[in-house]
Amino acid sequence: MRRSPIPSLSRNPSRISVVPLVVGLGLLLLVSIVCGVALGAAGVGWADVQRFLWAGFTGGTVHAGDVAAYTIVWEIRLPRVVLGAVVGAGLAAVGVAVQAMVRNALADPFVLGISSGAAVGANAVILLGAFAGLGVWALSLSAFVSALAAMVLVYSVARSAHGLTPLRLILTGTALAYGFEAVTTVMVFGAARGEAARSAMMWLLGSLGGATWAQVPLASVTVAAGWAWLRWRAEALNALAMGDETSAALGVQPGRLRRELFLVSAAVTGTVVAVSGAIGFVGLMVPHVVRMLVGADHRRVLAVAPLVGAVLLVWADLLSRLLLAPAELPVGVITAVVGVPAFLLLMRRGGYAFGGR
Repeated sequence: MRRSPIPSLSRNPSRISVVPLVVGLGLLLLVSIVCGVALGAAGVGWADVQRFLWAGFTGGTVHAGDVAAYTIVWEIRLPRVVLGAVVGAGLAAVGVAVQAMVRNALADPFVLGISSGAAVGANAVILLGAFAGLGVWALSLSAFVSALAAMVLVYSVARSAHGLTPLRLILTGTALAYGFEAVTTVMVFGAARGEAARSAMMWLLGSLGGATWAQVPLASVTVAAGWAWLRWRAEALNALAMGDETSAALGVQPGRLRRELFLVSAAVTGTVVAVSGAIGFVGLMVPHVVRMLVGADHRRVLAVAPLVGAVLLVWADLLSRLLLAPAELPVGVITAVVGVPAFLLLMRRGGYAFGGR
């Protein structure tokens, strides 16, 4: 008879009840979104922000003199903040999935080489003007298509007669990522225009500066679908985290589950990277922080991690806009500045076992 794998993960017991934590994080995310919309290089009063948001959501009108400020709030800041929350949630959820898939505490959404593959397509648009006929969709579509191509290549090379093993997946993804990065570097150094090279570097380090409402629906649906599937398979992830032999004994097919996780992770990663660039440390750090709070049970982790990732990226993006205003830092720089010391501090905690194992 099949038994639940959950009790075997009790070495990281839950310290905080999940429901109050989810409610608290949900409220914090709403506050963060409001702050992200209200604060910026161009000063807009809180009362005006509330009035513009109400007009935008209800289809109301604004005075002619307020059109410029309304455009900043509704057409520039709000889609950027919402997209930042979606991207942060997606990276955090996929970080949980990838760490379970390859059973490696240092894994993150980019270990599969998907983001590096997306960079090749994105930089082909930025630096070479490829797919110019697609207009505003050229960058996102090119990055997404090249991410899918990278996914197929990584899967094809990593797969063997014994299936898709964690070690082969990590080694293949890492090796091909270096190859993709080399292609991107050649493009940057060969760029004829300095501004194009700067834009390429901003994208490589992650930026939400080009966010529009048109990008939000696809990213939101993809992230939501990926998260829902991961939550549905949470018990199987618990089994997989304990090793292939144990998971097989518990009725989970590790090879098949790993293939499914690879496809879901690649689809979500490719989508969010296509709209935000390569933002690091969110998918690496957030799963560990959440496990420290609620334990290693993936049902709990996947309930909390997306909210933590969303809050983290909203504030990271806000800092990237404010620190050198009116200039803007890549948001990946902010996540690295926060993530590196946090990760080192986490390693120093003797009571925490990385990955819950």
